[in-house]
Amino acid sequence: MGILHSLGHSISAALLLATPAFATEVNVIGLFPGKAVVVIGKGMPRTLSAGQRTPEGVLLVSADSRSATFEIDGKRQVLELGQHAESAALTGALSTVTLAADASGHFVAEGRVNGAHVRFLVDTGATLVTLPAAEARRLGIDFKSGQPAVSQTANGRVLVYRVRLDSVTLGPMTLLAVDAVVHDSPGLDIALLGMSFLNRTEIRREGANLTLTKRY
Repeated sequence: MGILHSLGHSISAALLLATPAFATEVNVIGLFPGKAVVVIGKGMPRTLSAGQRTPEGVLLVSADSRSATFEIDGKRQVLELGQHAESAALTGALSTVTLAADASGHFVAEGRVNGAHVRFLVDTGATLVTLPAAEARRLGIDFKSGQPAVSQTANGRVLVYRVRLDSVTLGPMTLLAVDAVVHDSPGLDIALLGMSFLNRTEIRREGANLTLTKRY
């Protein structure tokens, strides 16, 4: 692991919480005075106003630019960006993926980014999920509208663009709003499944197998 040097820097992860009764995932992707932008389950983003309750039973009590108060299954939770909460019901239903090491001891996995197929190399040395520019273009990602930065890699200093992926899927596991970088460095032609994805899983190494269990 740690085959390539890290590319880019971490960006605040999307907030996630779960309803105890229905194990509903709620990702908060925006906070404003009196409003919150949320993704519930695998649905589309929607804007909730204070006092509004969704069909899934999630009530936005209040919100400002720093935090939001939700009522879920009769309980109130005040959450800020970067925090998350899980119900026991959701925890019991979390997805697990087991990968086998290849002949070189590396873990390569078939996954999806924004619904399209991508081949990943699992790399705990990469701070973020990392995509070659050619792969990002194939996926239709307008990465040049992202935030540019310079990163030190095994091949020297390269220009990268920080982006946020709508979804990254590995087996039955899908994570929403995953931070990533896109680079155009020769020789780095495989996508890296970095820590912006892996940090949201429990990682367990057992012999030649690597098991990832979704945490949030």
